[in-house]
Amino acid sequence: MTYIKNLITCVLIIVMAIPEAKAQVGILNDLLGSANIQGTVLCTSNDNVGVNGAAIPVFSNAQVQLECGGNMISNATSDDDGKFSIMMDDPLLFDISSLLNGCNLMVPTPLSNCNTKLPSFGGLISTLKYVGISRIGTSTLANIAPSGFHFIPIT
Repeated sequence: MTYIKNLITCVLIIVMAIPEAKAQVGILNDLLGSANIQGTVLCTSNDNVGVNGAAIPVFSNAQVQLECGGNMISNATSDDDGKFSIMMDDPLLFDISSLLNGCNLMVPTPLSNCNTKLPSFGGLISTLKYVGISRIGTSTLANIAPSGFHFIPIT
């Protein structure tokens, strides 16, 4: 009889613990939320403003890759306005600190694709910066942007 009481007690403890564990994971997901990495790729070898404030053309159809630890994690293609967006919506696979400190945005598409006077070999690279939080319903979205693209030659 003691065996049955112990078994019932164990089952009750496990059943009571399941909702609490699910609640803790839910809280963790709410705290971490998702991250949206977005920005604009310009058709230049650095992110400086044009001479005398002249507009710099955008780099449309550029491949933008999120690389972490030397591995491509995700990618996007810039639109006609040079804008791109990479949604990271699995918070258990990354944290914001890791994204900001261990990842870069790479644009391997040659700059000559947007301006034939620019290099045919090499690409653009940018570190990431945190720019704020958005709330969408009950979810938290970390907004991340490139800190500034600059040219890197490929040798």
